[in-house]
Amino acid sequence: MPLPCDTEIVDGSLLLRPWRSDDAGALEAAVVESIDSLGRWLPWCRAGYDLAAARDWVRRCEQGWADGEHFAFGIFDPTRQRLLGSVGLNQRNPLHRSANLGYWVRQSEQRRGVATKAVRLAARFGFRHLGLQRIEVVALPDNQASRRTAERAGARFEAIARHRILDHGQPKDAAVYALVPGDLEPA
Repeated sequence: MPLPCDTEIVDGSLLLRPWRSDDAGALEAAVVESIDSLGRWLPWCRAGYDLAAARDWVRRCEQGWADGEHFAFGIFDPTRQRLLGSVGLNQRNPLHRSANLGYWVRQSEQRRGVATKAVRLAARFGFRHLGLQRIEVVALPDNQASRRTAERAGARFEAIARHRILDHGQPKDAAVYALVPGDLEPA
C-alpha cells in the first residue's frame, strides 16, 4: 500500500518532505548552483539543467510515491523553507526488503552535516514505514565526500563491487555501504 505523499519528517534543523510541483524552481536553482561540486558524481547535474528537467524530476518523484516504489524527499530548512538538497530510497526490492539510498546537498550547504542527518532520517523512515531490513549506499570509490557521509550516518563499508553502477554510460566499480536497523541509534 503506497504511503501518503504528504509525509513529512521534521527533526530540528531539517524538514524532509516529498517533492511538490511548486518545488521545481528551487530545485533548478539548487542544481545550477551545485554543478561544480556535484556534476562529477551525478550525471544529471550538468550545465543545461533547466526548469523543464526539474519539473520532470518532481513529476517522477510524485509518481514514485503514488506507486510505492520511489520515496524521494526534498531536504529543507524548516525555518526558511530553503531547499538544501535531496535524499531518497529507490531500487526497492520487496522480496529481500532492501532499497538503495541516494543523497545530495546543494553546494552552499555542504560540510554542515545536512547529508548525514538526512541519511539517518530517510533510513529510519525506510526501516519503520517501508519494513526494510537493509539499505545500501553506493558511491564511486573516489567520491570521498559521499563515502564519509555514509560512514558518519552509521553505514558499514562492505566491498568495492565490480561494475556496480553506470557512470556517464560506462560500467564502474563502486563502494557499497549498508545500513541495517541496528546501525541507527534510537530516535
